[in-house]
Amino acid sequence: MTAGTAARIDDWFLRASERGNPATDIDARHPGERAWSAGNLVRPLIHGATYFAELVVAVRRMRAGDLLLFADWRGDPDERLTDDADSEVAQVFCHAAERGVDVRGLIWRSHLDRLQFSAEENRHLGEDIEAAGGVCLRDMRVRAGGSHHQKFVILRHPGRPELDVAYVGGIDLCHSRRDDARHLGDPQRQPMAAVYGARPPWHDVQLAITGPAVTDVETVFRERWDDPQPLTRNPAYRVADLVRRDDDETDRSALPPPLPAPDPTGTHSVQLLRTYGYRRAGYAFAPRGERSVARGYMKALRRARRLIYLEDQYLWSHEIAAQLADALRAAPQLRMIAVVPHYPDQDGRALPPNLVGRNSALEVINAVAPDRVAVYGVENHAGTPVYVHAKVCVLDDAWATIGSDNFNRRSWTHDSELTAAVWDEQASAEVSPHSFAATLRASLVREHLDLAADDPLDLDDPDALFAAFRESADALQSWHDTGRRGPRPPGRVRPLAPAPLSRRTRLWAGPLCRIVYDPDGRPRSMRRRHDF
Repeated sequence: MTAGTAARIDDWFLRASERGNPATDIDARHPGERAWSAGNLVRPLIHGATYFAELVVAVRRMRAGDLLLFADWRGDPDERLTDDADSEVAQVFCHAAERGVDVRGLIWRSHLDRLQFSAEENRHLGEDIEAAGGVCLRDMRVRAGGSHHQKFVILRHPGRPELDVAYVGGIDLCHSRRDDARHLGDPQRQPMAAVYGARPPWHDVQLAITGPAVTDVETVFRERWDDPQPLTRNPAYRVADLVRRDDDETDRSALPPPLPAPDPTGTHSVQLLRTYGYRRAGYAFAPRGERSVARGYMKALRRARRLIYLEDQYLWSHEIAAQLADALRAAPQLRMIAVVPHYPDQDGRALPPNLVGRNSALEVINAVAPDRVAVYGVENHAGTPVYVHAKVCVLDDAWATIGSDNFNRRSWTHDSELTAAVWDEQASAEVSPHSFAATLRASLVREHLDLAADDPLDLDDPDALFAAFRESADALQSWHDTGRRGPRPPGRVRPLAPAPLSRRTRLWAGPLCRIVYDPDGRPRSMRRRHDF
C-alpha cells in the first residue's frame, strides 16, 4: 500500500506549534518543532485478556522504590486480570504498594451509580490502594457533564530502565474488559443491553510502549497530578468528603523527581495526542484546553490516499464525519472500512440519541463516496453481537493510532483523552507490509474475517481488502436472513445499515445527542470558526 505514503514524519505528525497548547511540558524535552519521541518499540495488545495477562506479570516483578502510575475512567477492585483468584486489580496493585512500590492513581470521580457510571467502584478501588500505602485520587477536574476518559498505566524502575513500560489505549481496569479472540465475554460483566447476552462479548485494544516515549506518557500523568486546581468544586462532594473524613486533597503528595528517559528500544516514533476541554478555571498545563487529538487526525487524514481503516465505539457527529468526508472527496482512490458496534451498549431511552448521531455521521460520509465506504458490526461464532470498544485508526498503513478517544465531538473537544500515534521509521520511505500500522491492521482484519495466517488474500491491496469485507459480510448476512440453514460462513462481520427512526424520534433525540451525548468543549470563539 505505497501510493501517497512516501513522506517525512512531520508530514503526518503534528509539529510542536501545531499542538495548539504552548503551556504543556509534553514537547519541551524535544528539540525545535519536534513533538514526538523516536526509537521506541510499540506492541499492540489486542483484547483485554492479552493486556491484563501482561500487566499482571509486569506489576508483580516491581520492587520497593519502583513507581506505578495509572489513570482510568473506571476501576473495579474485584476485576480479575487472569483466571487466578489472586489476580484482582486491587490485590495486584495493593500487593505492589505493600512491597514498597510507589503506587499513584487518578480515576474520574464519576457520576452516581444509578446513572450506570462508576462512582462507588472508583472510590472503593482508591480506598483499597490507600489502605495498602498507595495514593489514588478521585479527579473531577472536568467540564460539566464531562469525564476523565484516559486509560493508561506507567511502570518505572530506578536502576532497571529496561523494564520501563507504558500501556496506553481504550481498556479500563474494570468489568467486561477481559475477553479474548473467541469473544465469549468476561465472566465479570457490567450491565449492558440485553442483545449482548449474559456475558457481553467485548473487542478492545491497548498498546505496550517501551523506549523514550514512556517519559511522554509519564508527563501526561504528572501534569494532571500537579495541577493545583481542587479535585472537585462540587459542594455536595466536598461536604460528603468532610463527613467521611475522606479528603483527597491532603493525599496529593509530590511525586518523586522524574527519571531519565529510557534508552531507545526500536524503530517506532510515538506522538501523544490529547483532548482537554476548555474550562473557565482552566488547567495549568492547558489553560485553553487542548485538541491535539482532533488536530492530529485532521492533519493525517489530509495525507490519506488509499485506505482509512478504523474501529470505533462511537462514530458520531456531523463535524467529525465531515473530516472523513473531506478526505474521501480529496482522494478519488481512497476507501474507508469502519468496524463499530451493531447496537448501543444500553437499552431504553439511551438508544435513540446514539442512533441519531451515528445515522447523521453515516449520511455525511456516504453522500461523498457511497461506493467507497463500508461500515460493519461484529458478532462471535455463536451469533452474539460483539461490543466494539476499540479506538483504532490506520491510514495507508503508514500512520496508526490507538487510544481512548472516539470519532465524536465529545472525544475531540470535551472529555480528557489520550491516544498514541505511531510511525514506523523503517517505513518512512515506502510503506512495508511489515510496518507497525500494516501488521496492526492485518491482525485485526484476520480476526474479523476468520483468515488463517497463510490465507492468500492480499491484505496490502485496499481494493481486494474492501471486496473481501463485503463478500464475507454479505455471505454471513445471507446465512442469517435464510434462517441459518447449512454451515455458518467464515467471518464475523455483518453490514451495518442506518437505524430506522421516526421523524418524531429524530426531533427529540437529535438535540439531546448534540447537547448531552456529544457536547462541544471548545471555547466559543473556536466554535464560531468551526476550528479545533
